[in-house]
Amino acid sequence: MSIRETPLVEIRNLKKYYPITKGLLKRTVNHVKAVDGLDFTIFKGETLGLVGESGCGKSTTGRTILQLLQPTEGEVIYEGKNLVGMNTRELRKLRKNMQMVFQDPYASLDPRLTVGEIIAEPMEIHRLYTGKEKDKRVDELLEVVGLSSYHAKRHPHEFSGGQRQRIGIARALALEPQLIVADEPVSALDVSIQSQVINLLQDLQGQFGLTYLFIAHDLSVVKHISDRVGVMYLGRMVELADKHDLYDRPLHPYTQALLSAVPVPDPLAKRERIVLQGDVPSPANPPQGCTFHPRCHACMEICKTQRPKWTEVDGRYVACHLYE
Repeated sequence: MSIRETPLVEIRNLKKYYPITKGLLKRTVNHVKAVDGLDFTIFKGETLGLVGESGCGKSTTGRTILQLLQPTEGEVIYEGKNLVGMNTRELRKLRKNMQMVFQDPYASLDPRLTVGEIIAEPMEIHRLYTGKEKDKRVDELLEVVGLSSYHAKRHPHEFSGGQRQRIGIARALALEPQLIVADEPVSALDVSIQSQVINLLQDLQGQFGLTYLFIAHDLSVVKHISDRVGVMYLGRMVELADKHDLYDRPLHPYTQALLSAVPVPDPLAKRERIVLQGDVPSPANPPQGCTFHPRCHACMEICKTQRPKWTEVDGRYVACHLYE
């Protein structure tokens, strides 16, 4: 069995609902279904890309997997252990194996601390390194992400956006994790800097054997870095496949529409543009059946009443009545 056939994290029927309250008594009248029943696996050593329109639940999924948000229902199995409902002491032992790189490289760094203190803080909390060993580890991590050891005494506001994101990556590496959830780590950066950060992430993966859940909305970036790609729509996964299969032959009508909008470098290339009608429905009041059916060009009567099953088709997964 190869390293990318060994499950690291298994997500089973994961849901995250936010209550909508009304009146003085704050009575719950409805729920915002940010994540509504996800099932997928992240394998050791791979990069799983997660894409979809803004508000589809990508970031909530990443935070729920790391237990930064408590799921409403479902299981998150990490190396055979269910993180959901785990007590604080047990969860803390596993925290160092799962880290996150946030979207905003400035807001995610404490402006009152120096860069050295920011990177050293996780080591102090988990008592991994102390004294000179800690200082040496901070210097090593700065060098690994392309900065210098003398940067440790500076504050975040003294760095550019790309440098701040490198500091965030160094902090994520401080505890020698297995899994890193990268929540749109390059979307706030200039295009010229994005490629540098993406290449850094790939180099670090090869160097340390990391596993990534890479969340983004830029389909070109996701294709470059990912091994497999999952497509989300309104809190649900609609397709999951190897990146070459997904980009060359998308099955779900939503995936087809997304990829038809990706610019191609050849000005003579002809591509059928699939324009989605209407707006994304509210996650507080999603359509019955397939949530995509009001905007789908291949909608059938069954789509309006029955939720499609998560079905395996030729080694990939898709939730669409066209393939059941």
